[in-house]
Amino acid sequence: MSKLFNPKLFSLLKAGLDRKQLSNDVMAGIVVGIVALPLAIAFAVASGVSPDKGLITAIVAGLIISFLGGSRVQIGGPTGAFIVIVYGIVETHGIGGLIISTIMAGILLVIFGCLKLGTLLKYFPHPLIVGFTSGIALVIFSTQIKDALGLDIDKVPSDFLAKWEMYFTHIDSLNLTALILTVATILITIYSKKITSKIPGSFIAIIVVTLSVQLFDLPVTTIESFFGEIPTSISISFPAIEWANLPQYIAPAVTIALLGAIESLLSAVVADGMIGGNHRSNTELIAQGIANIVTPFFGGIPATGAIARTATNIKNGGRSPIAGIVHAATLLLIMLFFGKWAKLIPMSCLAGVLIVVSYNMSEWRVFRSILKSSGFDILVLLSTFFLTVLVDLTIAIEVGVVLSAVLFMKRMADKGEQIQKDVNIDLIEDYSDLPKDISVYEISGPFFFASAKEYAQLIQQIGLKSKTIVIRMRHVPFIDATGFHNFKSVIQTLQNSDVTIILSGVNESVLQDMKRYDLISKIGEDQIFDSFNHALEYAKVCQN
Repeated sequence: MSKLFNPKLFSLLKAGLDRKQLSNDVMAGIVVGIVALPLAIAFAVASGVSPDKGLITAIVAGLIISFLGGSRVQIGGPTGAFIVIVYGIVETHGIGGLIISTIMAGILLVIFGCLKLGTLLKYFPHPLIVGFTSGIALVIFSTQIKDALGLDIDKVPSDFLAKWEMYFTHIDSLNLTALILTVATILITIYSKKITSKIPGSFIAIIVVTLSVQLFDLPVTTIESFFGEIPTSISISFPAIEWANLPQYIAPAVTIALLGAIESLLSAVVADGMIGGNHRSNTELIAQGIANIVTPFFGGIPATGAIARTATNIKNGGRSPIAGIVHAATLLLIMLFFGKWAKLIPMSCLAGVLIVVSYNMSEWRVFRSILKSSGFDILVLLSTFFLTVLVDLTIAIEVGVVLSAVLFMKRMADKGEQIQKDVNIDLIEDYSDLPKDISVYEISGPFFFASAKEYAQLIQQIGLKSKTIVIRMRHVPFIDATGFHNFKSVIQTLQNSDVTIILSGVNESVLQDMKRYDLISKIGEDQIFDSFNHALEYAKVCQN
């Protein structure tokens, strides 16, 4: 069990933390706490629950995830991805149903971790992840139009198309003041970093816009007029569970658990790339599960690892879970002593913050690059995207995984004959007499979503031990979008460490795909060879 559940904090405390790093972690935690404040409130409001539930989630879940998690730098709390799910559950089952669903999801996450399912993220292709992330971003954006324009609508439909139809039929009730405040929030959030990078733009925007509304008594809806007072204390309550109704919460619980697992592990992987570390995926899942079991008893909503806040933590010097714990403590102090003023925040201001969040989530540049890749990847991307927007996130993921598997088998069948034609038979097979600063790694088989992470990790490990690495690709029939995503990342890491990368035996179709993904220019056309012999000769020349 110790190997299965081994929190990073405990390991780091055993090894010892130096005083300078501890100071950096505390400062990073305070900054992330300030960043998390407007987001926690905005995510809660957009999810159809009161603002304090977002703050409580960021405090309680954020503390547990940092204390027990498998990542050094993961910051946990409410995220934009859960907005659609939470809103739907509250609309169908009420707050009580959301609490029970979240607790059940937490139990599922603990089970996922105990069954060592943390490594299964590799079976989610990159186009699938981009598809549902972009889809969620579009849905979040669509939920903010009412408040952004100040439209007079009592209840916004949950269906995407019905929602936009409602907006167009009520466009005559547009509140120009609300629109101006929304635009002002977006502009301040984006451009304030040119003045200061120390204070988050969203925080500055909320302060400026809220003060403006109060000083000039502007006619817009605020949190107070919508939700009433915001509690400035935290208390424990136990939900009334009707055991006969539990089966109706299974589907929402599975959805929360799946999304929580995917987003937390994805955030941890991104963080690993930024700090050159390795998270413990099963420990992370168990910690996320415990957080989602405990948080609802304090009135919180579903929580997971937050990529943007985790990145902010890293950029501000956070390198241990102490930063995440300080982030939770900072939010607690803000809620206890300043929460009473949060009720004055205009709804249009929160809409502006979430529009920026949805734009950053959209990954439109990556989306566009995948649209230039193979038809298989495009099909997975668009299927997942449209199913997420128009149908349901869970169905989108299920269809995306199954479709990826079927298309992979089809692709392998199509490449069967071509593999025999494209393989280069090289004369040199013995690597024992190679110069010590030259490494060779051979990829055998397709560089696709299930194998991409392992290939990338091995290439990085081998490459960093030498000055030159020759990557043999004679047995690679194709590389999918996930493979290119990982390959590009590891090439960047090696080049940053001044390692020369040479490719050999690349078949024509893979070469064409490399051009579409701008890998040829990144590696250098003169460092890609038809045969291993020529690649090795070039590698030896590079050493001299």
